[in-house]
Order: sequence, then C-alpha cells, then structure tokens
Amino acid sequence: MTPLLQARGLGKDYGSVTALRDVSTVVNAGEVTCVLGDNGAGKSTLIKILAGAHRHDAGELLFEGSPVRFGSPREALDRGIATVFQDLAVVPLMSVWRNFFLGSEPGRWGLIDRRRARETTRAALAEMGIELRDVEQPVGTLSGGERQCVAIARAVHFGAKVLILDEPTAALGVKQAGIVLKHVARARDRGLGVVLITHNPHHAYPVGDRFLLLKRGRSLGSHEKADITVDHLTHQMAGGAELDTLTRELDPD
Repeated sequence: MTPLLQARGLGKDYGSVTALRDVSTVVNAGEVTCVLGDNGAGKSTLIKILAGAHRHDAGELLFEGSPVRFGSPREALDRGIATVFQDLAVVPLMSVWRNFFLGSEPGRWGLIDRRRARETTRAALAEMGIELRDVEQPVGTLSGGERQCVAIARAVHFGAKVLILDEPTAALGVKQAGIVLKHVARARDRGLGVVLITHNPHHAYPVGDRFLLLKRGRSLGSHEKADITVDHLTHQMAGGAELDTLTRELDPD
C-alpha cells in the first residue's frame, strides 16, 4: 500500500540552527501517526513542512508516492492536506457556519447562500457526531473541545485526505480531550490519514497506530502500536535513563 504521505530523512536548518535532522515517517489512509516530543523537539518544524508552510532543506517528502515540495499551505491544501493549527484559524465573533465556510462560501455572483451554508454545516457536523445548539452562535462561545471538533469536521467535509492536528488537546480538560480524540478516531475510520502532534502519550496511545518520537530535532525512533506499550512510550519520551537518574537523585533511599 502506497502511503498517503511519507517523509524520508527530512532536514531543516534556520541559519546555523538545526531544527530537524534525518526524520522519517509514513502516514497511511485510515491510520493515525502520532508525533510526540517535548518543547523544542522539532514537532512544529515538522508540521510546517508537512503543511506547506516551510520547505525542507534535506530529505524527501512524498504525497501518494510522488515527490513534492509545497510552496505554500494552499498548495498542500489543494492536494488534500488539511492542517488544524493550535489557533484554529477561526474568527471568534463570526458564527459557526461562517467559520465553517470561511474562504469557501457557497453562492453566486458574490452573494452567499446562507441557508445552504447553514444546512450544510449542520449536516456535516451531525455526520461527525457533533451536536451544537445553533450554528448561528459565535464560534467564540464554544468550548475549546467543540472548536477543535468543528475544525476537524470542516477538514473532513472539504475532502481532506490527510488531516494534521497540532496539539489539539493541549489546553483541554480530561472530558473535552476525550471528545476531541473520539472525533480523531472518527476521521481515521472515514479513511483519512491523520497526523496527531502531541506531547501527551496518554492522549496519543488510544488512537495512534504509529508513534514517532522526536528530541531536539532528531528521531528517537518510530514504533508500530503492537511493538510498544504506553508505559514504554512515556518512558522514552520522558528521557528514559535521564528520568531514572533524576529519580535516584531525588529519592536516594
């Protein structure tokens, strides 16, 4: 099976600073690839390359088996790679349906077909199992989890093949994080290839099929779910030997 998206030895430098070096992973249809790492691990650089915001300096990026070098996020989006960044790119004072169609409003001769837009938004959200009181309400009145779910539903509706999620559960409580992860699983089950960027292995493990661990711009390894436990994943991400040393120092007895 040809991966939807594949990175081979990706590297990125910003002047004399190496942000990413020799990082490889694959994103398959109907699977979730989780990218984990602490602050400064290189997650943001990788996501910007995959999303078309930055160009890689080394290695190769392939989309559906063909080498690509996106010049902008629009180029990536046109190929079917949708990215939901942490700021969600929403306008808080605009309604849910206006945000859903932002930049792609239905209508003719410059006039927005509001009725169609509202009905389509309501149906698309319901199809993903998202129930809102009113699609006319300002998106800023939604909870963080609800806003993430709307952004996911928007990407699915507009035909994304690859969905990249940048720390979607970072600022959420347990219940809201669980709701977002449920919709991540639904996107996967609809056949999308999902890239989940996170620093929380306990959020990644339940939905992930593959786990790429980054540290200081380099790969610590890529693991299939069958080959790693959540405890091992947490231990590797936390620094492993470094964490053991710290534990002994804090509790010498």
